[in-house]
Formats: sequence, C-alpha cells, structure tokens
Amino acid sequence: MEIARSIAELRSTLAGWRQEGAKIALVPTMGALHEGHLALVGRAKAECGRTVVSIFVNPKQFAPSEDFASYPRGEAEDLEKLQKKGADLAFLPPLAEVYPDGFATSVRVTGLSEPLCGAHRPGHFDGVATVVAKLFTQSSPDRAYFGEKDYQQLLIVRRLARDLDLGVEVVGVPTVREEDGLALSSRNAYLSPAERQAAPELYRVLSRIAGALRADPRAVGREIASGIDDLSGAGFAVEYLEVRDAESLAPMTSEVTAPARVFVAARLGRTRLIDNVPMTPK
Repeated sequence: MEIARSIAELRSTLAGWRQEGAKIALVPTMGALHEGHLALVGRAKAECGRTVVSIFVNPKQFAPSEDFASYPRGEAEDLEKLQKKGADLAFLPPLAEVYPDGFATSVRVTGLSEPLCGAHRPGHFDGVATVVAKLFTQSSPDRAYFGEKDYQQLLIVRRLARDLDLGVEVVGVPTVREEDGLALSSRNAYLSPAERQAAPELYRVLSRIAGALRADPRAVGREIASGIDDLSGAGFAVEYLEVRDAESLAPMTSEVTAPARVFVAARLGRTRLIDNVPMTPK
C-alpha cells in the first residue's frame, strides 16, 4: 500500500493508474477505522481496480463546542487495517495541505443540509461538503463510497457531485452493526460500559417504528411519540426522531406515502449517536 501526504503525491500516483486504464475508487474517512469503514473499502475493491482511502479529521465540520480535539485518532492502527484489507493508497494530508493560509471558500448544499443533523449542528454539512468537494477534485475518482449510517450526508454528497458535474458516482453502503444492532461508529469509543449496554435500544426502537409503520402507514405520530418515550426511559436525550422521505428528506408527520427512513439522533451521556432504518409502506 502506498502512502501520500500531499496532493502532488496523490495526483502523481493516480495519473499512473489512469494510464494503466484503472477505475479509481475513493473512500473518504476521518480515521479511527472500524469494520464499517472496512466494508466501504471492501466494496470499493470489489467494484474498482484501485482504491484510495483518505484519512483527515476535518475541523470545518466540527463546531467550537464539539469534539474535534478529542476525536479518536490512531494513524498506525488505521494504516495496518488498510494494509490488511488491501487498499492501494492511503491519503493522509496535513491540515495546511487541505486548508492553506488564506483559505476562504465554502461549499453549501441547500435544502438537504437543513433538517435533522443540519438543524442541530449548524455549519456541519457545509464543512462536509467543502472537504468532500476538495477530495473529489484532488483525486477525480470514478466512484466514492459512503456509509448509510450517515444517510443525510450520503444524500448531500450525491447532490454535490451531481450539481457540480464532478463525474463521480456516489455509492451508498449499508450500515454495519454489532451483533446487538448498534451501528458501528468511531464515537462509540466514548460510551461507558453501562451506556454501551443501553445503546442498542436506539436500533430496537427504530426497527419497531419501521415495522409498525409498514403495517399502519398512518400511525406516524403515535409511533414517534412512543419511540421518544422509550428512548427517554432508556436514558437517551433525544434530539430528533423523525420519518422522512428517503430521497428528498421531506417530513412525513402523519402518513408514510413513499419509501422513507426513520431517523434518530440522541445523546447517551456525552456521546451523540445517530442511526436510521429504511421502510416502505405496503
């Protein structure tokens, strides 16, 4: 596996691969890699000739009060995992390489970025869109792979690639879960043992709501209220629990009339957890 720490090194390697006719995949990450990230790498390797994995903890998607400084980092462990998984190149740019002195540009995807996490983390998706736009222009991949756990992010990146004619196919990969249903996340490391025991309730509530709405698509209000009660009783501080259209993110507050997702964000102690599950009415 090759390692690049500058855009020049990245582009030099990619140019050689393109001369060979290789299809190039990009897997953007912030490191602290787990099996969810590695599932993206595996899918990329199965579908493309060469796979690039970027590792960059992006400060522009963290608010001043959030966990940028304490976000889990482990370069040596991450590189070992990527080597074993068969990634072809790891791109680890320093901060100044991504945001040089005087950097003054921001990318915003309106509409999709405003509800759900966008309402609770102002500016977060502007930071995501900005860094992803840079990664796409730096590497010009044929495909880029993102997990469905961050489903709102996935939709935003797809719209970004389409609107700016970036020529990248954005591929969503299903959420990878622990045996008890908890979605894999780097922030799960923050959970205490007691919180880790309670955390799977998030997925259980989402799954129950999705099943109930498949049986009775008009029960949105009742099921959401019940879900908030269940999560609160399990120790969660719920930021949102909503049903939204799977493509437009339009809210469905009374009836599910099209393919949808049940979305949740909740805090368990100091850890903010997000998850979502798909559902389609009968």
